[in-house]
Amino acid sequence: MKRTDLNFMQRIGLEVLWGCAYVFSVMPRWFKYHVVENLLYVVLYRCVRYRMSVVKTNLRNSFPEKSEEELAEIRRRFYRTLAEIFVDTLDLAHLTPDKGRAALTVKGLEEHRQKVEGRDWIAMTAHYGCWEYCSFWGLYVASQIVVAVYHPLRSKVMEALYQRLRNGDYATTVSMKESLRFYLRNRDKGIRGKNLVMGLIADQNPPRRPDSHWFRFLNQDTIFFDGGEKLALRCHLPVYFVKLDRVARGRYEMSFEPIYDGREEVAEHEITERYVRLLEAEIRRRPELWMWSHRRWKHKRNVSR
Repeated sequence: MKRTDLNFMQRIGLEVLWGCAYVFSVMPRWFKYHVVENLLYVVLYRCVRYRMSVVKTNLRNSFPEKSEEELAEIRRRFYRTLAEIFVDTLDLAHLTPDKGRAALTVKGLEEHRQKVEGRDWIAMTAHYGCWEYCSFWGLYVASQIVVAVYHPLRSKVMEALYQRLRNGDYATTVSMKESLRFYLRNRDKGIRGKNLVMGLIADQNPPRRPDSHWFRFLNQDTIFFDGGEKLALRCHLPVYFVKLDRVARGRYEMSFEPIYDGREEVAEHEITERYVRLLEAEIRRRPELWMWSHRRWKHKRNVSR
């Protein structure tokens, strides 16, 4: 969204929010992560109890084998993660290459660089940890730009703010609705001469449509969008699952797990199935890092009798 798409009052609101985010981002790290984050945690978990009923239901249905004490501990740590993600996201307002590389290190950097150098590829990730950091791949490999595929926000002001936070020399954004056309239009020349990394947050709750499919995920029938698979098969693009591991406050390590090499013959929904299984394993390993406040199971599968 361009700034000119906003009316006068919306533009003022955008600049006020951007100014606040920028001032926050240049504050000392100790203040952001030891004062603001702790305050946000108390507000979200103790005061507002943000979507607490949704979080409780999602955790209980996903982990029926866990005790109430175990679920309560995961819930507490999730709200700590949520508070930290707010801080991480606002911190993007003043992002330098050094700051980005300090926030995200890449495990097996040279090995993965050699695999994808000079070609386009698909990075499938999730609302797990600070997923915004996945775009920092473009800080490590200057010949590639991450295209973050996303659902636009309803608020025009917040949409414009997020566009500013997410766009830069290393990354750009495109709506899910436009993603296929965007790639087909830019795949030959790239963007500013750079190869495209199509970044898909593929764990969102999609509407019921022909290109979505049901999978067994976290003990529940769950609908997933097959868009990443369809793009990979149509354009012969390799697909990698992006793992994010939190190592400290505001610090993550990224690694890659191959899903599809761009040439393999696969059954329908197989690429998405592999993604679902890898994501489930990561969530079970560190459940507090996933976004449990999403209404992920809003759609229920119709079972014919």
